[in-house]
Amino acid sequence: MHCRSCEILVEDELKKIPGVTEAYVNHKNGSAYIHYRGHLYEDDLIRAIENAGYSYGAGEGTDNKLITGDVKAYKELGIAAVIAVGLYLIAKSFGLFSLSANISGNYNNLPVVFLIGITAGVSTCMALVGGLVLGASAQFSKKHPEASGMEKFKPHLFFNLGRIISFFILGGLIGFLGSVFQLSTSVLGVLTVGVGIVMLLLGTQLIDIFPFLKRFSFTIPKNITRFFGIKDRADSDYSHKNSAIMGGLTFFLPCGFTQAMQLFAMSTGSPIAGALTMGVFALGTAPGLLGVGGLTSAVKGHAARLFFKTAGIVVVALSLFNISNGLNLLGIGSFPNILWTNPAWAANTNADPNVKLVNGIQEVRMRQVSSGYVPNKFTIKKGIPVRWIIDSRDSNTCAASIVSQKLGIRQGLQPGENVIEFNPDQTGTIRFSCSMGMYTGVFTVVDENTSGAVSPETDAVLAQNPIPPAGGGACGGGGCGCGVKKQVSVTTGEVTNQNSVQVIKAVYSQDKDIVPNQFSVKANQPVRFEIEAQDDGYGCMSSVTLPGLSNRVEVFSKGTTVTFEFTPTKPGDFGITCAMGVPRGRIQVN
Repeated sequence: MHCRSCEILVEDELKKIPGVTEAYVNHKNGSAYIHYRGHLYEDDLIRAIENAGYSYGAGEGTDNKLITGDVKAYKELGIAAVIAVGLYLIAKSFGLFSLSANISGNYNNLPVVFLIGITAGVSTCMALVGGLVLGASAQFSKKHPEASGMEKFKPHLFFNLGRIISFFILGGLIGFLGSVFQLSTSVLGVLTVGVGIVMLLLGTQLIDIFPFLKRFSFTIPKNITRFFGIKDRADSDYSHKNSAIMGGLTFFLPCGFTQAMQLFAMSTGSPIAGALTMGVFALGTAPGLLGVGGLTSAVKGHAARLFFKTAGIVVVALSLFNISNGLNLLGIGSFPNILWTNPAWAANTNADPNVKLVNGIQEVRMRQVSSGYVPNKFTIKKGIPVRWIIDSRDSNTCAASIVSQKLGIRQGLQPGENVIEFNPDQTGTIRFSCSMGMYTGVFTVVDENTSGAVSPETDAVLAQNPIPPAGGGACGGGGCGCGVKKQVSVTTGEVTNQNSVQVIKAVYSQDKDIVPNQFSVKANQPVRFEIEAQDDGYGCMSSVTLPGLSNRVEVFSKGTTVTFEFTPTKPGDFGITCAMGVPRGRIQVN
């Protein structure tokens, strides 16, 4: 058994046995305590337990084991992993993770919030809140044994209606509080990591591989139940009003997903954005919670174990995403950065094409779009002032709130150009991210005597900072990791002359990247390079630039054509790269 919902299902079946007056089930130690009159037959007990979808047997005393020795549990986990990956690939193929990037004018990526709500509704929220839902339903059935199936469904409807209304109202309140006072980036980072750890524990409990974790149970704290009267309402005679109020009070339960959304709502500093965030999240949890009765009765035995293990894998993945976001906010960087960062990678003789020296000031230009920052990696020199110009293209996304622990900034970007100035006084890395740590970027500060940017070969590995799909869209634009192109064949393109201009053309798609990707042009003669985009750009590879030939960085958007115009002044071999230096083709100047 996994949670209070399991206990209620077994208790209900045991109470149906003639003579049984009370039944108390404990999911932690897998035991049931039964009060009865007359004679109790063991066959009736076994049948009742199996009807609830569980098996009967002697306890094995495995609760204190660090890891289970049950081979069947590992086989089920493997199958669950395949199911989880399959669901991810299906969702990705339908573009569910990129909905937020394709919807303009949204409040903080509401489609993604809704998807997170759906995941929570069939995992941690079901585990934590499902017992209350089933408890309310059981109270109604006990009071109205003659009720029809539709009437017995009403407690679920009122519970979720009260939950959605409460989350909307209280979300607006914490959004307003966020406008009055802001949590520091450090506090927000620590809280986000803490929420991720809570989710990690819940997820590992669901996969049921570590028996000792059953000792750690996230139930409703007694002081909260006493203060808000949740238990009193759950135990009292059923009423639709009580069911709605009980649903509303779940806002205060220690669910990792709920806490993450609450932090996000507060960070918006907007009552409207906060209300919509929490309301849409609660709406997303509704399908799972509405189906908890039917779902838990439909998936039993082996199917139930697979269901919860699959949900556990998803929760573990999202918990790591949350922890990674918190580390970004703390300026530490996500897991790949921590593992792969190497100070030696900054030593190079190539200049960063995205950094210009203007009147003694390093001028850095960056675009903020719905899916993050383009480009999001720069090499600057120590001791020279920096003017960071951020062109905000979509202010209704988390990326429009930018923070940097090291620079001590937390700023909401206004539409158009925003200027941030600072003076890098020591070598190393300066990380920045959105206010939730989902979209990230980095400044690499090198010594003034070093001319250096990152080499394409090193950058292709070290720039990786992947973002999981259920929190910030397809890849979030937060790093290069999931956008690095596949290995493709080298294809040579033709050069045509139009009015003394050398014209070269290519086509971009997510599957094949840039085709053709090799050209040969003449020096000291104008060149126009046209790239037709058949798909929207994906991850880091959504951007394209020509180091040494053009300082411009362009972004692929389906149905448009990216055009570079330049005149090469000297022979050489020049790369076609993404904004972070990943090589994807070359232009030979003769």
